[in-house]
Amino acid sequence: MRNYRLLLVDDDPFILTGIGKDLENEGYEVVTAQSGEKAVALVEEQPFDLVITDLVMGGIDGIEVLRAAKTGTGETMVIILTGYGDMGSAIEALRLDADDYLLKPCEPEEMKFRVARCLEQIEMARKIRVYEKMLPICCVCKKIRDDSGKAPGSGDWISIEKYVWERAGVAPTSTYCPVCVQEARKELDNL
Repeated sequence: MRNYRLLLVDDDPFILTGIGKDLENEGYEVVTAQSGEKAVALVEEQPFDLVITDLVMGGIDGIEVLRAAKTGTGETMVIILTGYGDMGSAIEALRLDADDYLLKPCEPEEMKFRVARCLEQIEMARKIRVYEKMLPICCVCKKIRDDSGKAPGSGDWISIEKYVWERAGVAPTSTYCPVCVQEARKELDNL
């Protein structure tokens, strides 16, 4: 299992201890913050995979923690945890890209399930980003599939030269790399 870093934010030390221990027992690295100010400082200085934050706190509230967490790498997921759940706060949190919303008190199993679900979504997003950055090249003819402006996997197969010219505006020329030069010289010497 990957070592996930979680930030748990609540002004109630009992919540921090209880939920924090449960999540640590699941194998997560848990950092705690007893205020929104401390949480914002932490997300600005280090990356977290998931932030679980209380909504109502003195000073900086959970909405501000959510905003700070979402302005970082864009990968951080946020669960809002609150004892003051109402439809308006839930809608506001979700409108600001909260990834989940839980009411206190919540069962430990429910918290573990929601955390695991958020982390699965992170992994899926990471895999998609990797696949989006891959450039499919035929292992036989060396043509490239150009998916630009098309659904992934449906692009036309074109030569490397054409791809470089169309995408980078660079006219490729044929030449030999140093390794191929040595191989060609060996072949000529053997003739």
